[in-house]
Amino acid sequence: MPLIAHTNLPSFARLQSEGETVLSKDRANHQVIRELHIGLLNMMPDAALEATERQFFRLIGQTNQIAQFYLHPFTLSSIQREDKASKHINAYYQTFSEIKSQGLDALIVTGAHVEQADLKLAPFYDELKNVIDWSYENVTSTLCSCLATHAVMEFRYQQKRQAMKDKCWGVFKHQIIDRSHPLMNGVNTNFNVPHSRFNEITRDQFKASGVEILVDSNIGAHLCVSEDLLRMVFFQGHPEYDTISLLKEYKREIITFLASKRPDYPVFPKHYLNEQNKAILNEYKEKLLTGKFTISDFPEDLINATLDNTWHDATRQIISNWIGCVYQTTHEDVKKPFMDNIDPANPLKLK
Repeated sequence: MPLIAHTNLPSFARLQSEGETVLSKDRANHQVIRELHIGLLNMMPDAALEATERQFFRLIGQTNQIAQFYLHPFTLSSIQREDKASKHINAYYQTFSEIKSQGLDALIVTGAHVEQADLKLAPFYDELKNVIDWSYENVTSTLCSCLATHAVMEFRYQQKRQAMKDKCWGVFKHQIIDRSHPLMNGVNTNFNVPHSRFNEITRDQFKASGVEILVDSNIGAHLCVSEDLLRMVFFQGHPEYDTISLLKEYKREIITFLASKRPDYPVFPKHYLNEQNKAILNEYKEKLLTGKFTISDFPEDLINATLDNTWHDATRQIISNWIGCVYQTTHEDVKKPFMDNIDPANPLKLK
């Protein structure tokens, strides 16, 4: 919860200059305490649909034990689904028309499985663009994950993502390069982030668009914000992943190999497995390829028991900070993005 600068105590100004959240008494008086409505546009494939719900719901639920959150999942009709996923969506998801009618304070847009660099080949391209265009005008802040980041960079900044030589897959060290932004409050200066992608928006592309990079790494920029510093928040990785997510993805890649849908047996995700885990999986591979094991023998439980999670705490803090920024700027009317005294071009008053 934010501090209120109710006196001229110098520490308030000092903390604010360091990026801490400090509200003026006037701004605090204009803030209406109410529940927040957050949309989740879930574009993940069927196998990861419900897990992705839980990942983002968990992060939101862990952020603030005082504020109340209504979470509204929806998807795009242009994404083909099998029966099980379709039944889940029909039973529990809202339509985009319903979302527009009720309004949102914030929106999260997940990634999607599209390997080709040209996003216009994706069947949901136009439908996703409509959602993004609506959210920019009607939602206080939209948080984009992986492919969603690439799509918004193309939609709003005419920056097309670039194919990478090899898949960026694993857990990688990252560094905060702008410690003053409120999204970075209380976050360790170094932390890890999982990635799983074939394409990227380069640092030069972000910079050329006026997008500010907050978190960088040896594999490229991860966390960025639009030029107004809040309305669009970009993740290029998958910080929402569970501890086991990359292991499940590795198993799915083995299944793809066994079905002759990929030419080679998958390599390990980088910086994710310890040496004992690699030895167990190499032994499994040998027995699988010689017919002694099947996919049902995959040692998921054995490996999962020893996996480390080195990204969740930082992610939870960043999401908490994001929710705080939305809470301090959103309008009392959920259909309006900002309080009446907020400048949409500078909602956090940082410029």
